[in-house]
Amino acid sequence: MSTLRNYWGPRPFFTSSLFYKMIVGGSFALILINIYLLKAGEPDPAWGWSDLWMIRPLVVVPFAGAMGGAFFHLMEPIRIQGGGKRGLALLVSILVYIIGIWMGFVLGLDGTYFD
Repeated sequence: MSTLRNYWGPRPFFTSSLFYKMIVGGSFALILINIYLLKAGEPDPAWGWSDLWMIRPLVVVPFAGAMGGAFFHLMEPIRIQGGGKRGLALLVSILVYIIGIWMGFVLGLDGTYFD
């Protein structure tokens, strides 16, 4: 019980563990958006975007993935309790990550590839 009590106490927020989880989440999202953009082809030229239209999705989607990694890190106190709470926290983290990536795709591609 003392380990759990110490875990809930004051601790630094920006740790190497948070940074690592954000890098992993953002990298996976960057790989997904790159695969999509390489297979998508050219957008409709009537939309008025220049050749740099891919910059927005390549920034927004990895940012959403990094935020999903940060959420996974914030769920750590619940995951270390074990049992059903661990499984539920893992399931919620995965769902939040998937929804975040989906919203990143929508926000990143809106007005650039989708109109």
